[in-house]
Amino acid sequence: MKYVCEACGWVYDEEVGAPELNIAPGTKFEDLPDDFECPLCGVDKSMFAPEE
Repeated sequence: MKYVCEACGWVYDEEVGAPELNIAPGTKFEDLPDDFECPLCGVDKSMFAPEE
């Protein structure tokens, strides 16, 4: 599943993770830390939506 930042369009792909943020491949979006922020624009998890 992929989640898109509604503020800037950055995509979090659960299959890929976010190696630049030390988030392992296969990490589910809901398992990201509560303080996770978009690495591009800094908004919190509430600003992400599942990609359709």
